[in-house]
Amino acid sequence: MSNSDAMTYALPPLNALRAFEAAARHLSFKLAAHELHVTPAAVGQQVKALEARLGVQLFDRLHKQLILTAAGQAYLPGVSEGFRHIAEATSQLKPAGSMLLQLGVHAGLDLRRLDFASFRNKYAEIGLRVLHPAGLHELVEGKVDALIARGVGHHPGYRCDRVDAGPGPGDWLVAPEGTADCPEIVSFRDWLRAVLDENPLAAHRRPRLVG
Repeated sequence: MSNSDAMTYALPPLNALRAFEAAARHLSFKLAAHELHVTPAAVGQQVKALEARLGVQLFDRLHKQLILTAAGQAYLPGVSEGFRHIAEATSQLKPAGSMLLQLGVHAGLDLRRLDFASFRNKYAEIGLRVLHPAGLHELVEGKVDALIARGVGHHPGYRCDRVDAGPGPGDWLVAPEGTADCPEIVSFRDWLRAVLDENPLAAHRRPRLVG
């Protein structure tokens, strides 16, 4: 066997593996879909295609309940470990823009209130793209990863952090529950908290994240 043959891996499609791994962690196609920014039907189709490719059933699909089969339980640790190794290897490289954060901002917010250049300077490994205007429609469809929205204090399946501590509906940072604690969103949330707490010029009411 040549060296090139030795480095050829028989791998299922990456998207199917991601769908399985997320669904297995959440035991829910719906929550996995929120994390991956796709529809629950798409996650189900990816998992079904993976099962067909492997020739084994990974989940028992009961009424409103998803349960890993013995094969699924055996497969999950290796898949999760593989993704962890890939993430760690990418983190070690830290190339500029190795992570991409697509941020939506509602139409009523003047972008001059926020100095996004300072975020890009502090987190060079995160590529920040801003879509303005954007709303819940873009967030739900996965066109943006997080959204600064007006008056969205609660939305099922999403984490909402208040940006403006003043009276009224205020502005909120909204992200899917499955990805609200991923590094790029945590970094942006921390940066936003620091900027809006320390810079009174950022907004007329010194907005800040609370809670």
